[in-house]
Amino acid sequence: MSVSRIKLLPEGPEFSRLVLGFWRLVDPPALNPQQTLTLIETSLEEGITTFDEADIYGNYASEAMFGRALALQPALREKMEIITKCGIKLVSEERPDHLLKHYDTSREHIIGSAENSLKVMQTDRIDLLLIHRPDPLMDPDEIAEAFVRLKDQGKVLHFGVSNFTVRQFELLQSRLSFPLVTNQIEVSLLHQEPFLNGMLDYCLQHKIIPMAWSPFAGGKLFENKDTQQHVRLHNALQAVSNRHHQASVDQLALAWLYKHPARLIPIIGTNRPDRIKSAAQAESIQLSRQEWFELWTAARGQEVP
Repeated sequence: MSVSRIKLLPEGPEFSRLVLGFWRLVDPPALNPQQTLTLIETSLEEGITTFDEADIYGNYASEAMFGRALALQPALREKMEIITKCGIKLVSEERPDHLLKHYDTSREHIIGSAENSLKVMQTDRIDLLLIHRPDPLMDPDEIAEAFVRLKDQGKVLHFGVSNFTVRQFELLQSRLSFPLVTNQIEVSLLHQEPFLNGMLDYCLQHKIIPMAWSPFAGGKLFENKDTQQHVRLHNALQAVSNRHHQASVDQLALAWLYKHPARLIPIIGTNRPDRIKSAAQAESIQLSRQEWFELWTAARGQEVP
């Protein structure tokens, strides 16, 4: 079963329902371009056509590695959608002028970061550019000016945000004549805040398709910690797995997100082709409403009121 596709807006863009993120692409042991290409090709074979990057990933090296891999098979660019992000500045030997970690959503930085991403990824366009984190000094008019210029030049096709609150999202949207197409938020069995803080309700109200980063809670779902929460959750996951042909933890965690009516798009981060193939099968798992709440309750440690 191939991963399905979903329109973020009635007029587009259309992405795969599962996204491969590259924040770990250059983590030790770092992949070489050919190994990275294998990850890309495996994803495409499974119907995962959307790839998530950021200027800062891999200490500013991940986008360049992705670009070198893509250069081995340039024709693959027409079969994929590329997301990248900007707005965080890390302390790094790659950026010696950064004296401390901070945010920069100025017009100049957004445009400069996007143009550098185009260069190092060896592509002529970014399908979706996101502001990586809300900036306390964020000027929505400046961001809008940067977005409009990049859009008019054909360098970026669509725009969105990441980790924004409802009010921050509304503020930036108020300055744009075109829609922000997504908010990329942390959400998982072990991070349920978006279900409670109004963000997913807002997305449903305005028909915005959110993306879910860290759907496996940064790998915590796979740990065997001897804590009450982990014991409860792993027992519940095993019980649900037994009813779904021994589905794996990662498949159930994704199926749990897919169940929500906001139509979340999970972003997985792995350098293993087998994990990509496993995750691609999660859409076929249809959890019942009771099973969904079984996992919710196990993660929270209390039944619903």
